[in-house]
Amino acid sequence: MEASHPHEDRQSMEPHKPTPAPTVINMGTPVLPKDYMVWSIFNTIYLNLCCLGFMALAYSIKARDQKVVGNVAAARHLASKAKCLNILATLWTLVLPLLLVALLVTGALHLSKLAQGSMSYFSVKFDEADYN
Repeated sequence: MEASHPHEDRQSMEPHKPTPAPTVINMGTPVLPKDYMVWSIFNTIYLNLCCLGFMALAYSIKARDQKVVGNVAAARHLASKAKCLNILATLWTLVLPLLLVALLVTGALHLSKLAQGSMSYFSVKFDEADYN
């Protein structure tokens, strides 16, 4: 008689249960962040005030590199910086000329009122008795 372990006997007597398949949740493809490359190039070429457009272009290139490597978190962070710099460059470049135009218009209006006032000064006729 062959000696067997009691544990082996128990396994042979129990019915075989199939192992459940692992649960797979399809999350879809990860959403890759935008790198704002075109906007950065536009700001660099046309609206490069205080080099904000160039800095945005540098961050856009870094974000694109990280996206290609597969580091989505770093790409998202760098793309966010590029977006902020692009917004600043665009606003700075659009607001400053508008402010200058507003100052020129208000200055011209103020000068025209001063000119009208000075013309009325020269049109005043003095009495001949004031000169004696």
